[in-house]
Amino acid sequence: MDKIKKIVIDIDDLTKSQIVRMILEKQTEKALEKLSEFYHVTPPQIVVGTIKGKRRTVYALYVQNERKIYALNSEIFFNPFVVLHEYYHHIRTKLGVHRGSERNANKFAQEFVDAYKKIVGNS
Repeated sequence: MDKIKKIVIDIDDLTKSQIVRMILEKQTEKALEKLSEFYHVTPPQIVVGTIKGKRRTVYALYVQNERKIYALNSEIFFNPFVVLHEYYHHIRTKLGVHRGSERNANKFAQEFVDAYKKIVGNS
């Protein structure tokens, strides 16, 4: 948790806001590439699809051994909260911490969304 917490704190609100904006503007892959450059990890692939056994229970899922984020549909593909939640699981894995809690993934995603709202609200 300390590695993730330190990295999250180092990202400024403007950068977080830009990531959210890219996802909203249907540039999800570009947003994940930018985040991955910042974290010094290979970006996960994001695809529209489902995993057997999870088709009706989740909007998106990160599959560690495939390094893929599966989004239930294209609407989810452009949902910043869901994409960033799953990306959190990706960076936890890449930083050597296998399983991240859902609460921490939610917090990570919410920090980006809140930064976007703050920046857009000040415009």
